[in-house]
Amino acid sequence: MDVAERIRANPAHLPHGGADAPLVPAAPEGGGRMTLNLFFEERDDRWFPGDRHIRPLLRRMLLGKSWISGQRRVFLNLCAGLDRVGIPYRVNDYGYIRRHPAELACIIGRPFVLDWFQWKNPLLLGVAMYNHPVEASAHLHDLQTRTILVPCHWYADMCRPYWPHVEIWPVGIETDLWTPAPADQKSVDVLLYDKVRWEHDRFDAELIEPIRRQLEASGRTVELVRYGHYKEDDYKAALARCRSMVFLCEHESQGIACQQALASGVPVFAWDRGGPWQDPEYFPHRVRYEGGVSSVPYFDARCGMTFTDADSFVDGWSDFWSHVSAGDFAPRDYVMENLTLEKGALHYYTIAEAALQRQTG
Repeated sequence: MDVAERIRANPAHLPHGGADAPLVPAAPEGGGRMTLNLFFEERDDRWFPGDRHIRPLLRRMLLGKSWISGQRRVFLNLCAGLDRVGIPYRVNDYGYIRRHPAELACIIGRPFVLDWFQWKNPLLLGVAMYNHPVEASAHLHDLQTRTILVPCHWYADMCRPYWPHVEIWPVGIETDLWTPAPADQKSVDVLLYDKVRWEHDRFDAELIEPIRRQLEASGRTVELVRYGHYKEDDYKAALARCRSMVFLCEHESQGIACQQALASGVPVFAWDRGGPWQDPEYFPHRVRYEGGVSSVPYFDARCGMTFTDADSFVDGWSDFWSHVSAGDFAPRDYVMENLTLEKGALHYYTIAEAALQRQTG
């Protein structure tokens, strides 16, 4: 069963005296570990107090089941991992945390939560808080003492000049949901995953279409999926049909969708151009980080191969496909070794304990 299906709503004290919290999983029984206080919000109130809970319900009534955002997936998978290892937690219990200022507050969602009231607690922030520290100007001084999570090493290197207490934490993947399909169910050679976010028309002409033509010219069957335009069940079914995946994204801080493919036993040929962080909202006028980014920050030789542009795709494709055909890759082994729900939850708890001790010691 998917994590999202196991979430149930329970009453919670909210900062505006709002309605029931929409994201409260059943917490496991504790066994001597501290109870984590988790706070996750994807949206702020827009028109009146508490409407952030109503707007998604109206949207679902009008448009059907919504696409799960990356931030929400981080929260859901963390809760699922905590369930599995028996670590207790509360979700969005603002009343409790205000009555217990010595307890650690773990704010996973967006930074507007910091403005809802005067937080007196030690804080663990992230990983879905800010795209870059320059966005945190209103809270920059206070954040100098807080522990802040980011998903990978290159992102941490970019943030450390601004935030001294950065920790690296990737969320776990639900490996009993994302599993390999039998070989006889594979009917498509390549799943072409398009997560090109900026200058899409340019890269469609320079990268996506040339790759598609190259694949078809080499006799490979291709299925296309575009980020933000599918539901998880459809993506899971596509991975079950496909023997390999070509992953196209400028950079990733973790790359959950790619890791879901790896957990499904699908080897990946990834566009990993490197170079500076080129988010056009920041680069080059606000941020120039030249440390070298990656689209696959969690990846090794078991997972597949990488290329840097359309030419290097042509140069490397035959080698990649020969390894796929020979069964040389073992992408699920990498995920099971590094990125399970249990490992992610235990890692998070360890960071939380250290954050509490550092901020209160």
